[in-house]
Amino acid sequence: MHKKNIKPSLLFFFFMIMLSAKSQEIGKQPPNIVWIVSEDNSKHYLKLFDDNGVETPNIANLAEEGILFTRAFSNAPVCSVARSTIISGSYAPRIGAQYHRKSKIVPMPDSIDMFPAYLRKAGYYTTNNSKEDYNLIKGEDVWDDSSKNATWKNREKGQPFFHVFNIGTTHESGIHFQKEDIETIATVTSEASFKVQPTHPETKIFKYTNARYRDKMIKMDKEVGQVVQELEKEGLLENTFIFYYGDHGGVLPGSKGYLYETGLHVPLVVRIPKKYKNLVNWDSGSKTGRFVSFVDLAPTVLHLAGVNVPRQMDGRPFLSNNLKHEIPETQTITYAYADRFDEKYDMVRSIRKGKYKYIRNFQPFNPDALMNEYRYKQLAYKQWKSLYEQGKLNKIQAKFFQPKAAEMLFDLEKDPYETNNLAKNSKLKHTLIDLRKHLDHWMMNMPDLSFYPEYHLLEHAVENPVAFGQQHKQDIIRYHKVSQLMLQNFSGVKHKLESYLQSKDPWERYWALIVCSSFRKKAKTLTPLVKSMAAQDPKRINRVRAAQFLGLIKKENPAPVMLDALYATDRPMEALLILNMITVLNSQDLNYNFFIDPQKIDPKVLEEQLVAARIKYLNN
Repeated sequence: MHKKNIKPSLLFFFFMIMLSAKSQEIGKQPPNIVWIVSEDNSKHYLKLFDDNGVETPNIANLAEEGILFTRAFSNAPVCSVARSTIISGSYAPRIGAQYHRKSKIVPMPDSIDMFPAYLRKAGYYTTNNSKEDYNLIKGEDVWDDSSKNATWKNREKGQPFFHVFNIGTTHESGIHFQKEDIETIATVTSEASFKVQPTHPETKIFKYTNARYRDKMIKMDKEVGQVVQELEKEGLLENTFIFYYGDHGGVLPGSKGYLYETGLHVPLVVRIPKKYKNLVNWDSGSKTGRFVSFVDLAPTVLHLAGVNVPRQMDGRPFLSNNLKHEIPETQTITYAYADRFDEKYDMVRSIRKGKYKYIRNFQPFNPDALMNEYRYKQLAYKQWKSLYEQGKLNKIQAKFFQPKAAEMLFDLEKDPYETNNLAKNSKLKHTLIDLRKHLDHWMMNMPDLSFYPEYHLLEHAVENPVAFGQQHKQDIIRYHKVSQLMLQNFSGVKHKLESYLQSKDPWERYWALIVCSSFRKKAKTLTPLVKSMAAQDPKRINRVRAAQFLGLIKKENPAPVMLDALYATDRPMEALLILNMITVLNSQDLNYNFFIDPQKIDPKVLEEQLVAARIKYLNN
């Protein structure tokens, strides 16, 4: 019999039998678990976590009755990828869920279910109010109710529940205001009560945006309090763990969508009910610097509920009665990933270990500021770009609009906004190599599917991304090895690059071309070989990559090759990748002009909204 056909009362009876051993062990019914999730806010705007934030008394009350995690991190700086990581307990680049907005939904990995399904099988009533936004195929047995009306109140009497309450007040769209609003809509937060972060200009627009965003935090905190009050009114607090966290970083420019701390470092508080203190080795009012990543949330909930954690999940529980307070080195590491966000492609990976943060830009010629239509709806983004074009930004503020270093290393205690790249600091060479090795091992151990372009994964991996990754693990390791050549001196890797550019493997050639573009004019001696590839490489995307290199070093107009490839493809996501490269050459002060004729583009390609958005931007 399929579980969804079982009557609730019978399901609850089965649950009691299944968890009898656990109940005897702890002498209680399994606890209720509630998540209160606020969208789009990093820890930087709550005084509980950062002096530059505002007071959030309701969240502070939760912390007084539980644990405040000062080092909690999303594994991705955007909602669908972050939420896919949470619901699966798995790293997105391993399971093919790393792209935002999804072009295709991929299956759950390794025959596991979304974690609330395990709670349901154990008799929990599972509800979600109401955001999902997964890049993964959802099973029929995940939620008893996932809707704007979802509530724990419809459960069987005495049945434990898992409830998610999503707060959209702090979402990015909340600061898509008009210029006249600055004069007509006053903020509760004083513009003198905080500092504008050093990567931003101190203008009226940035100050007002900061203040208005902090107002959203104050409103969100009240909504957190309302959920807690409702639980208290029903006499449920003594049986309920309450998690409050932000679903990824904030939305001020350069945060959401980027692997900086403002895009990843989130607030996290867990209220511990007195009745279940024996499940957690912490006292009320505790604060810990133990690193927590989103990949750990699912295993933690399952563990608290007395449900076995599937071994295929990548995360591990961070609440337990046998965790030592001393923080081992393995608990001071977090990984993160950024690939395509809407129409904007990039490939960035990061690791934070203790106070040091290492960021690996696999396509460093892509500036952070590369156009993303939704981001630039915000007035602060528009002004930032305008001030850069006018030459009115200082060196730190201007970095966002310039090519990046392939490797970046930051001391976050001294430099919390990641303004000073220490990758070439000889005193930190050991730290750099250590973090690089950790990141490389993590990427190759998955393995990381993004070493293939998205369109290739859609054609060859989407039915079972994990199996595809395992079948091609040695290939991915080779492509990663090619990509690492950009970290060395060009003179030392020139001959290797020449060999890879002539490889029979098209993806070795692909990554060799990306490495050439990362070196830019240092690799100009390879121009004849790359010119030949632009004209006749059997792989269309490699002809485009070759043209991109020639454009970056100002050796040849890339437009003819790129436009020919764009008009020839019938793959929407290949077209989007080509358009991304065109956008790079249309920015960065390179000033190549492209006029794209939509009538020459395959109709199937034009059906993709992200493609249409890119073409509209470029032609305007």
